[in-house]
Amino acid sequence: MAKPKKTATIPPIDSPDRRRLPPLLRRAWYGLNQAFRRRLAHLGLTPDQFTVLRSLIEQEGITQSQLTATMTSDPNTVASLLNRMEKAGLIRRETHERDRRANRLRVSRNGNTRYKQAREVAVSLQKEVLAVLPEREREKFLGQLAALADACRAASDSIA
Repeated sequence: MAKPKKTATIPPIDSPDRRRLPPLLRRAWYGLNQAFRRRLAHLGLTPDQFTVLRSLIEQEGITQSQLTATMTSDPNTVASLLNRMEKAGLIRRETHERDRRANRLRVSRNGNTRYKQAREVAVSLQKEVLAVLPEREREKFLGQLAALADACRAASDSIA
């Protein structure tokens, strides 16, 4: 006579025996950010500065408010970051052609050079980290992570 199959009981979502989304996301983000920070140090860039440069190169001429939304950051944090980057000669601001109160943000020649060097570091680190997953599963994982990020944003926006 065949033995009945045991069904696995899934513990409650808040059980200490279960993986939890917030600490896992925090641990992943913190580890990735620290690794990137250390690997960029020789270039005199931070991960946030790299993100600004990448965003400005990919979306040339965006405004500060558009950059803030792209980075999912606080307007004051981005303003301070941009001031430091402008003083360091990494970016420049140009008066918006239709709205004199706004500025278009552009990457300077120096910023572009540093970005290219930092991009090599970023790509290498991403490959290294994603190598823990089978290659055929990487894009699926990134798609699922994007869905989680969108759900987190929606949950945040619904509280407003």
